[in-house]
Amino acid sequence: MISRVMDSDLLAGDVADQLVTAARTATGDRLRSVTYFTRADYDQLYLRGDLERDADVMSFIGHEWHDFKNTRNAYRSSELGGYRHTIRVFENGYLLRITTDRDGVFVTTDGLTMSDFEAVASAILSILDER
Repeated sequence: MISRVMDSDLLAGDVADQLVTAARTATGDRLRSVTYFTRADYDQLYLRGDLERDADVMSFIGHEWHDFKNTRNAYRSSELGGYRHTIRVFENGYLLRITTDRDGVFVTTDGLTMSDFEAVASAILSILDER
């Protein structure tokens, strides 16, 4: 199984590497993919070797960007506190979405603990905020 780390047209190489390294450190071999996105474009930064590069990522971005805005606004005054990130559960894995006002990252994984998801989200958000 050879994993593929891809070049990014949207990010400086060191930032792309930091995002992949942060996700890989927190998830180990359970990491499936890392995708950086803006409202209008995306770069898949990492794809585990046993997976095909055939997902319709652009349609995910449209839904997830819209959902981020709605979710953040809907829970703005929640007793739970401010919105931080989204975890989606699928038959074959998980999608973690970390989003800021200008960009975001999808991390797909095999099973993780909640503390693993929190570690990934915190590390990714820190990198996005530092740019």
